[in-house]
Amino acid sequence: MKKLLVLLILTLAGAASLGVPATEAEKESSDQKRWTLFLAGNRAGTQTQRAGKKGELVYTYEYNDRGRGPRLETRVTLDKNGIPTRIETVGKDYMQAPVEERFSLAAGTARWRNGAEEGRTKLRRPAFYISKDKAHPELALLARALLRAPEKRLPLLPDGEARLRVLGKQVIEEEDGRLLVLTQVAISGLNFVPNTVWLDENEEFFGLNDSWFTIVREGAEAAREKMRKADDRFRARWFADLARQLARTPGRGVVFTGAAVFDAESRQVISDSTVVVLGNRIEAVGPDGSVPIPSGVEIIDVRGKMLLPGLWDMHAHVDDIDGVLNIAAGVTTARDLANDIDQVLKLKQRWDAGEAIGPRLILAGGFMDGPGPYAGPTQVLVDTEEEALAAVDRYADLGYEQIKIYSSIKPELVPAIIARAHERGLKISGHIPNGMTASQAVRLGMDEIQHANMLFLNFWGDEGIDTRTPARFTAVAERAAGLDLDSDRVNQFVALLKENNVIVDPTLTIFETLFTAPPGAKGPNFDAIPFTLPLQVRRGSWGGGLQPPEGMEETYKESHAAMLRLVKKLYDADVPIVAGTDDLPGFTLHRELELYVQAGIPAPAVLALATLESARLTGRDDEVGAIKPGLLADLILVDGNPVENISDIRKVELTVRNGLLYRTQELYKAIGVTALP
Repeated sequence: MKKLLVLLILTLAGAASLGVPATEAEKESSDQKRWTLFLAGNRAGTQTQRAGKKGELVYTYEYNDRGRGPRLETRVTLDKNGIPTRIETVGKDYMQAPVEERFSLAAGTARWRNGAEEGRTKLRRPAFYISKDKAHPELALLARALLRAPEKRLPLLPDGEARLRVLGKQVIEEEDGRLLVLTQVAISGLNFVPNTVWLDENEEFFGLNDSWFTIVREGAEAAREKMRKADDRFRARWFADLARQLARTPGRGVVFTGAAVFDAESRQVISDSTVVVLGNRIEAVGPDGSVPIPSGVEIIDVRGKMLLPGLWDMHAHVDDIDGVLNIAAGVTTARDLANDIDQVLKLKQRWDAGEAIGPRLILAGGFMDGPGPYAGPTQVLVDTEEEALAAVDRYADLGYEQIKIYSSIKPELVPAIIARAHERGLKISGHIPNGMTASQAVRLGMDEIQHANMLFLNFWGDEGIDTRTPARFTAVAERAAGLDLDSDRVNQFVALLKENNVIVDPTLTIFETLFTAPPGAKGPNFDAIPFTLPLQVRRGSWGGGLQPPEGMEETYKESHAAMLRLVKKLYDADVPIVAGTDDLPGFTLHRELELYVQAGIPAPAVLALATLESARLTGRDDEVGAIKPGLLADLILVDGNPVENISDIRKVELTVRNGLLYRTQELYKAIGVTALP
């Protein structure tokens, strides 16, 4: 399952679709404009714009992502200054829940209502409303309004302020040979990072591009590469500036005194400790007063606080903003499990060189899937053994450590993929391909299974559930609550995992949202975050979960509780468990650790599996994963005691990554995140 942070990007990028019937005149409108939507480089959908009644603009928008995706229609009316006075959006969202959102501005009073919020305010000056569910038409319209606004700034509704910078121009050639001069602009105030938008000579929307999702005017799809390169250059400069401003080298080194140190090996807390960091390594650890303090170092008294090894996110799909989010939350190592190859290699190089802020990155996403209507977001689609083996070899040559297979891979290709991967020294992880069970995959040599739902699906493998589709979620939501976790077949499966030393990456947090949050509501993960997020990130977090069939709401919740019980059963059986997110970085890892404790795993064990045990499973415990002399200086300072209260892991004050110091509050402030009062 693609992380929900991508859904937040799609939410900001998307808008419109099918819900309000158009008149015949509208359907035949000669001024209809069309855009093509790409997901991970593959064509996925379309957007259109036409003139409606009384001067309104009508946008339709839809795309398909493995059987999911929105179908929406948005109608917008503007005043003479390009400010919306009416917006209506109806249809279905990404998870097929109903969408109905309305905004109006009349007599100086703005009113809005959607699935998660309802409000009104009297305006003293012009302000621009951005939709909760789909904001792309408004994003383009906002760009035009900002170009005309004083100082290129406008208040936003429901809150915040948008600011625009003109970044530059590009000349591109359309399919008919016509040359277009495009303007690249950046809009701040909506997201963690400024959103880049491309406008044509008439300031009409041309497209936008980010690492996962692209919209471009139909007939000019070849412009995507120029757009991507220009956007990449802008974002690289933006993140390089952050690194120069916020990464701090503490002279010769830094010494922490009075610390409570979490020893990940013994899972004990050692009070009143001194930790000496020189350069990028831990020089000494010992009781206060017993450790010599070198001259020329910075001394920080951290009495009443805890030092822990840097956290690990073992299921990431990193983007450049993820680097800042991870370091701010204390995540110093992330394992990428699928991404654009060129992008992830560039990010790894930039983060390792200190050209941008980010964790150590492990390339574990040698991602491949089979072609078809439910293919995953990758261009590495294999249909034959020859293609599959070539893909394994390419990933191995690029330095990847793991192959990740996906749901549409033909089962008959799995043995050859596993054999070649092991031959090249790579592990195999992923979804269980449609038509297989987890038990079958493990017996073939699969090393790791992603997502707790894949474990439950093992017990209904003969019932014809198409696990390429959203049925891999709904079937588990409807049935997991009724599975006897003490039955022989469950015990035998757990024993099989243990016998084969299979790692389990359960990603419980994403299922907590899917199974327990009503559609359009804020999920428990976001409810627990002690910070205010930027406007569209915050509102995008209210996507909610699946729509249960009538009368099954409690069953869905009980199915998530069953996931927690199964994870505890795996822990008790010594099956290796890793903590991963597949969602909003940093914040989601904290929630994942809370859920493991809620499942019954002791907090010290949870902190160990999120630090030293992850380092061991990836063969890096001789370099990182603990606070002891000789290891690299990856550690975090927490204002609390997560050994006693795991939720204190949210109180990271300082992260040391390879000897560089980062203050959490400074990082968050730079990306529009503020502490709750």
